[in-house]
Amino acid sequence: MAKIKVTLIKSPIGCKKDQIATVEALGLKKIRDEKIHEDCAQIMGMVKKINHLVSVEEL
Repeated sequence: MAKIKVTLIKSPIGCKKDQIATVEALGLKKIRDEKIHEDCAQIMGMVKKINHLVSVEEL
């Protein structure tokens, strides 16, 4: 499967609790924190939910 790199570019402070939980579930803690995940439907759904907070790059 393809891999994607998810980078936190904005702080989740002030966001809804479910969006903050999604950021934590992706393993992102600080701004400019990057994690590599598989490109699957579950991960893409999570990224879509917080697309205003993250940037996504395909590897």
